Amino acid sequence: MAEFSFELDDDQKAVRDWIHGFAADVMRPAAAEWDEREETPWPIIQEAAKIGLYSLDFYAQQYFDPTGLGIPMTMEELFWGDAGIALSIVGTGLAAVGVLANGTEEQIGTWIPQMYGDADDVKVAAFCSSEPDAGSDVGSMRTRAGYDEAKDEWVLNGTKTWATNGGIAGVHVVVAVVDPDLGSKGHASFIIPPGTPGLSQGQKFKKHGIRASHTAEVVLDQVRVPGSCLLGGKEKLDERLARARERAKSGGERLKNAAMATFEASRPAVGAMAVGTARAAYEVALDYAKTRQQFGRPIIDNQGVAFQLADMRTRIDAARLMVWRASWMAVSGRPFESAEGSMSKLFASETAKQVTAQAVQILGGNGFTREYPVERMHRDAAIYTIFEGTSEIQRLVIARTLSGVQIR
Repeated sequence: MAEFSFELDDDQKAVRDWIHGFAADVMRPAAAEWDEREETPWPIIQEAAKIGLYSLDFYAQQYFDPTGLGIPMTMEELFWGDAGIALSIVGTGLAAVGVLANGTEEQIGTWIPQMYGDADDVKVAAFCSSEPDAGSDVGSMRTRAGYDEAKDEWVLNGTKTWATNGGIAGVHVVVAVVDPDLGSKGHASFIIPPGTPGLSQGQKFKKHGIRASHTAEVVLDQVRVPGSCLLGGKEKLDERLARARERAKSGGERLKNAAMATFEASRPAVGAMAVGTARAAYEVALDYAKTRQQFGRPIIDNQGVAFQLADMRTRIDAARLMVWRASWMAVSGRPFESAEGSMSKLFASETAKQVTAQAVQILGGNGFTREYPVERMHRDAAIYTIFEGTSEIQRLVIARTLSGVQIR
């Protein structure tokens, strides 16, 4: 395994600069338009696909970077460009991670390529876990999957919500309850292939931020999928459920469920997204403070402004280091003994909210208008403390890990 380093190598720097160029030249000029339209920016996704930035090969290369820094570096640069467009580009990745975390080699090879399509026919995928009454409380999930042994098919019924690309995706990855008596340990993940009858889009949400990213409900009404669409296969599921039942009887160690395995793998990446948005807002505020004149001098000459910028940059750098540490630990197989993955997501997401708010304040009235991008960045930053585990859930995970107590 690679040793931890604060310095990217030449290849990583080249990739970073390439992504940064796309973010600066293609994403940023289109950011305000797609935010106003509140639509999936298919032309931008296609441009990313044409240069290989939206592709299975590219994300596989970054995912298997032995330093662990490929994905966080990619996320930071894309979300520096624009959070809404970036989430449209990377949203498929959460479904792909769901398959990587839980699927067999055959399932990985079959379904992940279909999630992306190609430059001439781009596709997106959706990971569907949250429900109207089951967000942070995954144990309250109501979507059911029943096995039809005679046909070797699974039948799914329920409603998912807050699904990025929900309803417009080709491939949907859906988490459902297979054994209600086991609570969150009785969950499994399923592939819903393109065009499967019974799956439909419900309400599309009009959001405060990340408005270029499609978020909607997904309704499953007697959705039938082949047995081969159960991620990991039925034999593995039966073994896992049997162990969970035995441990439930003996009050033994808890097992991770399918949704949590996906979220744990993606939390440092979400932290990197937050770092990108925070860095973008900080850079706008810094440039503005150097050029904005008040009382005959640039406002950065005032300690009240300069000290804010110093704090903003300090938090951004600290957040990036926490994300890099967690990403390196994950790829190196080091356990998160202090919940370092959740720490990185918590600190980076809170940093994004704070830094973007400070950027609006530094720009004053201009920061409150849509003529300047910090207003949009501030709206976008609000999501980082909410999705893929709220800040409160991250604190709960950290506190439980540190104390060994099942704090509620």
